[in-house]
Amino acid sequence: MNGDLCLLSAVDLRDLIARKQASPVEIVKAVLARAEALQPKLNCFITLCADEALVEAREAERKVMAGDPIGLLHGIPVTVKDIVNTKGVKTTFGAVPYKDNVPEEDAVAVARLRAHGAILIGKTTTPEFGSKCLTDSPLFGRTRNAWSAERSSGGSSGGAAVAVAGGIAPLAIATDGGGSTRIPAACNGVVGLKQSNGVIPHSQVQDAFGNQTYVTPTTRTVADTVLMMRAMAGEDACDPWSIGLPAPDFIGTAAQLGDLRGQRIMYCLSPPGRPVSADVANAFKSSLDQLAGLGAELEEFSGEGFDIEPIWRAINHTVWRTRFSKLAADHKDELSEAFLKQLALATKVSGVDYQEAMFARTALFRRVQSLLTRGHLLAMPTLTRTALPIDQDLFGTIEIDGRSFDSVRPHWFPWTMLFNMTGHPAISLPCGFGRDGLPIGLQLVGRFRDDAELLRVSALFEASHDLLSRRPG
Repeated sequence: MNGDLCLLSAVDLRDLIARKQASPVEIVKAVLARAEALQPKLNCFITLCADEALVEAREAERKVMAGDPIGLLHGIPVTVKDIVNTKGVKTTFGAVPYKDNVPEEDAVAVARLRAHGAILIGKTTTPEFGSKCLTDSPLFGRTRNAWSAERSSGGSSGGAAVAVAGGIAPLAIATDGGGSTRIPAACNGVVGLKQSNGVIPHSQVQDAFGNQTYVTPTTRTVADTVLMMRAMAGEDACDPWSIGLPAPDFIGTAAQLGDLRGQRIMYCLSPPGRPVSADVANAFKSSLDQLAGLGAELEEFSGEGFDIEPIWRAINHTVWRTRFSKLAADHKDELSEAFLKQLALATKVSGVDYQEAMFARTALFRRVQSLLTRGHLLAMPTLTRTALPIDQDLFGTIEIDGRSFDSVRPHWFPWTMLFNMTGHPAISLPCGFGRDGLPIGLQLVGRFRDDAELLRVSALFEASHDLLSRRPG
């Protein structure tokens, strides 16, 4: 039974705990045992909090047995990416200079999960400051894909996705600044949502007004993402975009499955000139057929004008340069070559370049808005191919169906950074497998702040196939 507990969804665990058929202590012990067994293979944790988790689990068990009121996530294990603050628990940002950093308070999203009874079992791996699409760092080495030791976990929330895919804990807090939740979700066959701007308050971001980074849920099922959203959403004084934003009834909306009749889905395989592997193209076509089978009307849109690499570079690299140039000067020997190389790219961006990119960002938002007045949702592949090799160089070439391309970011995930810039909700859902046996992801994008409806459609799509029955070996 114990091994099985690790493979259950949070929704099922919640039910077992409420009916006193499984104890939080039993669940946490099973999850910690699995984490310790798989850590040497997967390397998805920087810190495990076994002692603290067991103390909390015993208290959670006591409350259940005493008939005390219990929270939405009472006794359910959760992991937190090591870039998100956890009170009294080391938060390293995946960087050697921060290896002993211990925050004095929880990030808002973490505090909310804890308030609902979730139990933190560990901090998951991230490249330095979540700065790339691969999860490795001089601090801990490399995180391997849950399905293949030869492949990368994706990034930057690689540890979060691998812990969930590997059956270590059903819920993970990740982050997404350009695809960092959705890329590893697609690589490891799990659900990764980047919600709309403001839906989950971000208490650590330094530029709250120009923000493009999100604290996000990662889970194995859409229903578990819905549970996390219910716990984490709602306004907080720290985040201007969250203020006055009522938290929708995620659970109620997702439960009304219905169908997709009367819904128009706009789709595009890739922006012009961006390659897509045959496996991904086939899985995408099947996904569109499934959506049509649920009643949706499909309409193709042009990917012209959606190559946002130049805007992304100007904005993101300026942020990094401002945040990290002093750190890089003081700790050059402790930081990775890839991180330092990325910082060096930012030195040429002027104030005018930055402001022009912000103007272009607004135009981009309006372009997506116009598509979403014609259609209810957008659909595209999350990635152009399955997970990259474990030793992939961020600045190396990327291979797609035997052809080589010169830059990883625009050729592997042309569709993720876009929605960090515009703030629309975007989710990666498992939608098939490549001939290499590795997962493929479908990205669906909803109307601005209509996250509840995006999750309803995602739950419908998930229910229309049986991919959840396949697990990593």
